[in-house]
Amino acid sequence: MTMATRQDSPRVTAARWDPFRDLEDVYERVGQLMDAFGGPGRAMPAPLADLEETDDAYIVDIDLPNVRRQDVDLEMRDNVLRVSGEYKERRRSGMVRRRNRRSGPFEYAIALPGDADPENVNATLFDGTLTARVGRSSASRPRRIEVKGS
Repeated sequence: MTMATRQDSPRVTAARWDPFRDLEDVYERVGQLMDAFGGPGRAMPAPLADLEETDDAYIVDIDLPNVRRQDVDLEMRDNVLRVSGEYKERRRSGMVRRRNRRSGPFEYAIALPGDADPENVNATLFDGTLTARVGRSSASRPRRIEVKGS
C-alpha cells in the first residue's frame, strides 16, 4: 500500500522563498509610508531611469508619467546631467480612497564619463519618457585605422 504525500499531489505547487523580493516589498512599503506621512523637507522621489552607451552618445531614458515638458528642467554641468521638475497632482471631484501615485518635486542626477560633451545635448519627452541624448566628444570615438603594407 502506498500513500500519496503532499509532494506527490499534483495540486500542490512549491513556492520558493525569495528574500530579495521580500526586501524589495519592504523597501517599497517604507517608501510609500515616507511619502504619505512625510512633510516639508522630505526626500524627493527619484524617477526610474536607464543609461545606454553607444559609439557616439550616452542616452538616458527617464520615466516621467503624466509630467508635461514645461514642468521639467534639464541641465548639464561638467559631466553631471540633472533632471528636476514636479509631479502635479490631478484635480479630483470625489473622495480619494487610495493614493499611490507620486506628487511633488523630483530630481534625478547622473554623472557621465569624462568624454560626455555638455555642448551636444538634446532631449525629448514622449509618451511619459524623457530621452536625453548626450553626445560624446569626437576625440574619444573609435575610428578605423587602415593598416598599410610596407
